[in-house]
Amino acid sequence: MSKKELYKRYFLFLCSIFINSFSIAVITKAALGTSPISSVPYVLSLFTPFTMGQYTIVMNLIFILLEMTMMSRLEIHEKRYELWAQVPITLCFGSFIDVSMHVLWWLEPTAYLSQIVTLLVGCVLLALGISIEVKANVAMVTGEYLVQVISRFVKREFGFVKVVFDVTLVTIACLLGLIFMSRIDGVREGTIVAALIVGPITRFFRPYCRVFDRWLLDKREAPKAKPSEKYPVVVTIAREYGSGGHLLGEMLAKELGVKYYDKELISMVAKETDMPESFVAENEQSMSSNYLLNIILQDYEAPLERSLSSADALFVSQSRVIRQIARAHSCVIIGRCADYILDDFPESSVIRIFCYSDQESAYKRCVEAYHLEPSSARAAISRVNRARIAHYQHYTGRKWADPHNYNLMINTGSMSLPMACALIKRLYEECQSAKA
Repeated sequence: MSKKELYKRYFLFLCSIFINSFSIAVITKAALGTSPISSVPYVLSLFTPFTMGQYTIVMNLIFILLEMTMMSRLEIHEKRYELWAQVPITLCFGSFIDVSMHVLWWLEPTAYLSQIVTLLVGCVLLALGISIEVKANVAMVTGEYLVQVISRFVKREFGFVKVVFDVTLVTIACLLGLIFMSRIDGVREGTIVAALIVGPITRFFRPYCRVFDRWLLDKREAPKAKPSEKYPVVVTIAREYGSGGHLLGEMLAKELGVKYYDKELISMVAKETDMPESFVAENEQSMSSNYLLNIILQDYEAPLERSLSSADALFVSQSRVIRQIARAHSCVIIGRCADYILDDFPESSVIRIFCYSDQESAYKRCVEAYHLEPSSARAAISRVNRARIAHYQHYTGRKWADPHNYNLMINTGSMSLPMACALIKRLYEECQSAKA
């Protein structure tokens, strides 16, 4: 990463801190309860002469000390720059909150509807700020960093620790209110609403943050494959359910005389992770079926490498297996975000295909080829596609069916599978010829 790009990322991160601070002020001004991370500073500011921003600074400095108590001397030495970086971040965060509260002095919604609207605006702004923070990817705000340290210390998933951490802060805020003001203030329905909807809105925003890529990245410094390093040609096939992508992949692999990977990856990943094959099969290409639990436990505020839940660990291991396969030999890989996982491979080494079809063709194939019950086929198509969209967007930050992500979009509703196979085979042979 060049210095120029690094400076840009820090500038973007600073902007995200301001947006987050401003959004917290907006949520607080809605008077329906503030966010969990701000609940303690807000309640303290109600019965003392100090501001919410000042208490935020003090609380976050205490967080830094707590982080150090859970780290060994070696860890503290290795992460000293990350720890020191939290000090100016904390000062900026707290100061921006006070500035925002001052700027919004006029915002005093009284009608409940206007309070709800103000709360929702604050949540949207907070989600936007978090998305930009993740895109900057240079630092973490102190609250997130503390949760990460605790999760490593107690050896529990980040999402679980985050929930316990937030509940603890809210509980402390309630106790402070009861003890010093004889009432609960700063914790209301808005606190719960913010906890539930900020994550999904963040997930919505994250793909659109790609607009910063062109500004952030210096294409001249993009990593290139070494001339001496040879890559086999790999075909990845993403597919809508019922489009016949699985059948097309089998047909293509047989025609090309290369290996085919679909369900075969399940046993390979299970061996890699020591997870049961049943768990891998159930979770490898979909998000949790318990949507509410997924909203609460998922860490939307950090890139994948900052916290590894079981699902995240599965994705990382699956990615590792796919990359090993793609380096070893030519093959056809079905689904599993393979087009994204191999994103840094040379363009001539990966042929990215997306298969789709109209609803009627998909329905017909599901009934005739997949032997689904006619009464449930349409619901199955919708359910599986929703799961694949959520899984792909969550782990890649991209839109699943965006044609910019693929070399070829094939409508199997209007093109037969043999014809599609012949088309991909020709593309494959051209890539092979270019390598010769």
